[in-house]
Amino acid sequence: MRKIALLIAMLLMPCLSFASLLNGGSVSSSPSVSPQLKQQLMGSPVYIQIFKEERTLELFVKVGEQYQLLDSYRICNYSGGLGPKRRQGDFKSPEGFYSVDRSQLKPDSRYYKAINIGFPNDYDRQHGYEGKYLMIHGACVSVGCYAMTDAGIDEIFQFVTGALVFGQPRVHVSIYPFRMTDANMARHKYSYFIDFWKQLKPGYDYFVQHRQPPAVSVVNGSYVVNKPGSSGGFLQSPQLASNYTLSETK
Repeated sequence: MRKIALLIAMLLMPCLSFASLLNGGSVSSSPSVSPQLKQQLMGSPVYIQIFKEERTLELFVKVGEQYQLLDSYRICNYSGGLGPKRRQGDFKSPEGFYSVDRSQLKPDSRYYKAINIGFPNDYDRQHGYEGKYLMIHGACVSVGCYAMTDAGIDEIFQFVTGALVFGQPRVHVSIYPFRMTDANMARHKYSYFIDFWKQLKPGYDYFVQHRQPPAVSVVNGSYVVNKPGSSGGFLQSPQLASNYTLSETK
């Protein structure tokens, strides 16, 4: 009966995180997903969001047709405060829309394990921003990267690797200065970076509404969130199936 109730809840409330359903329907920023269930989800498409101000990395996994929160991880360290990275040696951690393929995985990093986020992207290059080896990695030490605990990067690295091995061409990574609610945007409205952050907000809003990673392109030096189904967008990839499917009750 418990399994049937879970399946019905998932069908009726697709916008709730899968992990929150496992916790009895409560919304949790730190969901507890059993190791057995995580093993079943391994290899499904994943998506990452990072929030600097909250020092949080969120890992989403595709369940059915939407991406649901699998787990939330405390960022152990990042450097440079809010705002985008613009030059080598400024010690800033990047903000913007990035993506990862298998060549960007570094299992033998001197910082335990590392995922190169792909800085500079098209936007960064059009603005002349410079830098290299900007990572999500372990060891809790940052000189421009997002440093996690070793236990945290272990799980993140495992799910990103599994998704890429099982056919996801690129794992998308959206990095925001903070949760881009209207209230937070108003709180930072006098920031030097507000015009840049206004370009990021549509990507944040798109995921909140659709539970799909935004398809983003760079047009005349600005980020643009494309309409669903458009052919452009350096963050767009084929729709892949989740390893976790909802079976019909009989």
